[in-house]
Amino acid sequence: MSVVALVVDDSMVIRHTICRFLEDHGFGVESASNGIEALEILERVLPGLIITDMQMPVMGGSELISAIKSKPATAKIPIVIVTGRSSGYDRKEARAEFTIFKDIDIQEQLEKALVAIATQCSAKGHASGK
Repeated sequence: MSVVALVVDDSMVIRHTICRFLEDHGFGVESASNGIEALEILERVLPGLIITDMQMPVMGGSELISAIKSKPATAKIPIVIVTGRSSGYDRKEARAEFTIFKDIDIQEQLEKALVAIATQCSAKGHASGK
């Protein structure tokens, strides 16, 4: 069974790019366009990795991470944030294991992120529905 990743980003282009990269690397993928949709997915899927944008409508990444970290079932899931370099989230969000910048080659950064968190996400994540 492959590890499931949850990708959360309001940009369809970024979401598609990340999802396709992860699928090409053997992950099962679920996606959402904001934090509320992500929390709904987390009710039926326990991913081994979450990649989230920080600035999204309805519920942003910081609120999503707070909700994830507040529940024992999801608190230890590794989180990678996706943000612009000038946003400052890479310095503010200490609860994420890795930061990817939208304005630099995303695929190259994803490679580095997967290597950095491989042991944390390899044994986790499975779909429980759908």
